[in-house]
Amino acid sequence: MKITRVQVNVLELPSSRRLFDLVRLEGMRRDRWLHAAATRARGRPPSQGSGDDASPAHVFVMDVDTDGGVRGRCTAESDGPARVNREDIEQLNQLVIGEDPFAREMLYQKLHTGTRWVYRAPGWFGAFDNCLWDIAGKAAGMPVYRLIGRARNQVPSYLNIRGLTVEEAIEDARRAIAEGFPALKDHFYHPPDENIRWLTAIRKAAGPGIDLMHDPVAIYSYEQAVKVGRALEELEYRWFEEPLPERFHNRLRQLCDTLDIPVLATETMMNDVDLCAQWLISGATDLIRVNARGGTTAALKLAHLAELHGTNVELNGPGGLFGLVHAHLLCCISNTSYYEYFPGGWLDEVGREVGMLNPPVPAGGFLAPPDLPGWGARWDEDLFRKKTVEVF
Repeated sequence: MKITRVQVNVLELPSSRRLFDLVRLEGMRRDRWLHAAATRARGRPPSQGSGDDASPAHVFVMDVDTDGGVRGRCTAESDGPARVNREDIEQLNQLVIGEDPFAREMLYQKLHTGTRWVYRAPGWFGAFDNCLWDIAGKAAGMPVYRLIGRARNQVPSYLNIRGLTVEEAIEDARRAIAEGFPALKDHFYHPPDENIRWLTAIRKAAGPGIDLMHDPVAIYSYEQAVKVGRALEELEYRWFEEPLPERFHNRLRQLCDTLDIPVLATETMMNDVDLCAQWLISGATDLIRVNARGGTTAALKLAHLAELHGTNVELNGPGGLFGLVHAHLLCCISNTSYYEYFPGGWLDEVGREVGMLNPPVPAGGFLAPPDLPGWGARWDEDLFRKKTVEVF
């Protein structure tokens, strides 16, 4: 079997691409900026709407075709600096047409070397690798989790809780626990003392049997991170995620040495498997953040590295095909904890909007991959074609 074509389908959503603003966070020792939804797209009159309607939102879906009639499919980067473009796919076709789709390791090494001449994070890299895994599963007539080797049948999930007040956050936490989620994570952006007050309230509301994780999205200074980290230890939180900007390598090493609670870093470097490995080896993180948007092959490499270092990888978000990719991987990686689920299931809804019939949704706080070949995605192909506005 040989690869004959790689293409990207651009599907338009009924919603619009969200813009964001940065708001100065008060009460910090140095300038910190809070990510916030834009109230209006700058440069246009208010009558023309909010920042949400700046331009249409899109989903990119990559297809890899073979001369054996087997097609691999996975979502690809459609936003940010890693956004896939026509020139990327022309170059990718140049490198892979005629190659064996089962030679995943060879193609990983070839393309990993090839990105040296791209000079930026390639949005196609992980999507292409995930398509190869889809092809392998479909050709073998088995789900990807069986190809890799299953470690468990289902995986527990955590919900990202939210609230504009501590009372709203507590209510959201109680609602999630009632739905069966065994773990919760927050993104509280307040100054340290206020965050500690909120974190204490959440632990009191959740009780001792629920795992809690804190992700302030790198708003702290080193001294503030130590203070909050000590409070998290007293409150028995499971991990401390992105406490500092992740390029602050020396400060992260110092923080990991100082705190007992595990520090989880590398989210903003997940596309770079080599950097993530070096952060773990050098002690600048205790746990590795991984997302299979960078490819299943790369994710497994980091999982095995972490296992041999006696620690975990923790998967970020759905990881492709609106959660299916991570649903498989989490059931194959023994040194990982939870599937990350977002409030309201908005990613599930995006999948349904473009024709995916079975985006995974936790039931009773647990998630299992479908027992279908490849990633197991089922599509309404008529709706998929209707939503497609461009192919390149």
